[in-house]
Parts: sequence; structure tokens; C-alpha cells
Amino acid sequence: MANTGGASVDEMMRYAEYSPKTTVRSDAEIDRRLGGALIAVGLGVAAAGFAGRYAFQLWKPLGQVFSETVKKMPTSAFSSYYKGGFEQKMSRREASLILGISPAATKAKVRESHRRIMVLNHPDKGGSPYLAAKINEAKDLMEKETRR
Repeated sequence: MANTGGASVDEMMRYAEYSPKTTVRSDAEIDRRLGGALIAVGLGVAAAGFAGRYAFQLWKPLGQVFSETVKKMPTSAFSSYYKGGFEQKMSRREASLILGISPAATKAKVRESHRRIMVLNHPDKGGSPYLAAKINEAKDLMEKETRR
């Protein structure tokens, strides 16, 4: 049989299963899908709005409770510094707090701690003369009472 200029039916059928399926969607189907997506987005925005409104209504009483609780807590609980001034007559406890050592520290530990703190607080380097005097007083008290 002679080929009449077109592809034969057998040849078309051979490649039919490999060709991509083309589906033509109508305008009504496209509008329906787009409308569904827009409705879903609208519902999501509405849900977020209602959730935000509920959170703001709930936050006001919780904020008041939280602020009252924070006011009741002692401020020294959040501070790593010793609260209060110096005692009239320096005690061993106060001297150890100033130097940042144990009350039962050795003389070598007292000297090393005194040197470290005085480097930071020396009056010639911009430190306070009053603090330098207290640091020296703490060192003298700790060395006098330490026998090691």
C-alpha cells in the first residue's frame, strides 16, 4: 500500500501513549477553581482576624496579672550584685564579699584577689578613692585574721 502523504494510523497509535495528555479547561472550570481559592484565602484571613481579636481581649487581663506578679517579686532576685552599702565596722563576711573570695581563703588567694580588683579600681586609673580604701581595708582585715 502506498502512503498517501499522511502518517499512517499504525504510526499514530504507536506514539499515542507517549504523547502528553492535553486537557482543555473551560472558562467556567477555571473560574470555579479560582473562586474556591479566593474563598479559602478569605476564610483564612477572617480566622486570623478573629484569633487576633481574641488574643488581644485575653492579653489585657493576663498583662495586668503579669505586671502585678513582677511588681511583687524582689528586685534583688534578678541582680547578681550585693544590695546595700558598707557596714560601719567591716566584718570578715563583708571583706570576703568585697574581694570576691571565701571567708576562709588563704593569704595567697587574698593577695591575688586584691591585686585583680585594685587593677580595675585604682584611683590613678580613674577608679574611686573611696572604693580603693575599702578594698585595701578588706585586704588588711582578711590578712590580719588569716594565719596561713
